[in-house]
Amino acid sequence: MKYRLEKDTLGEVRVPADRYWGAQTQRSIENFKIGASHSMPQSVIEAFGYVKKAAAIINCELGVLSHDKMKLIADVCDEIIGGGLYEHFPLVIWQTGSGTQTNMNINEVIANRAHVLSGMHLGEGDRLLHPNDDVNRSQSSNDAFSSAMNIAAYMMLERKSIPGIEHFGISLPRVLLHSRMF
Repeated sequence: MKYRLEKDTLGEVRVPADRYWGAQTQRSIENFKIGASHSMPQSVIEAFGYVKKAAAIINCELGVLSHDKMKLIADVCDEIIGGGLYEHFPLVIWQTGSGTQTNMNINEVIANRAHVLSGMHLGEGDRLLHPNDDVNRSQSSNDAFSSAMNIAAYMMLERKSIPGIEHFGISLPRVLLHSRMF
């Protein structure tokens, strides 16, 4: 297997050359060797796409993120929302309570995928987006992860639970179901 070097404030880490994650995700893989790889539900990953896209749009509107950077983040988030890139989210559900590793995994994937979409090669040259300074700008894992969990729960209700109830012929007015969620 080929590797590239990624670095952060703690130093350099070897990361598989064909993966979009970075140093913090790789450290989490190495430090949390419990449970099945890729066990973070895909609905949470998709929901993070919405969170990161919304934050980028607002940060652009506030003038703290350029339009070009916002567009790159939004384009990658659209891929994530569409169900793509899931193989780049290897973390297990057994991690710290605030979801920092998953939040950083998302940030690293967005930054590195944007680098590739900009015509660059993964691991070469200066990245256009910094995972923390640009993608995670003005966000806290405590807020981003809980927001993603709420969005994922809502999506699962809409996509699975409500259709399942309707399939079995249980007649609960849709308005009643929605009013209980909020």
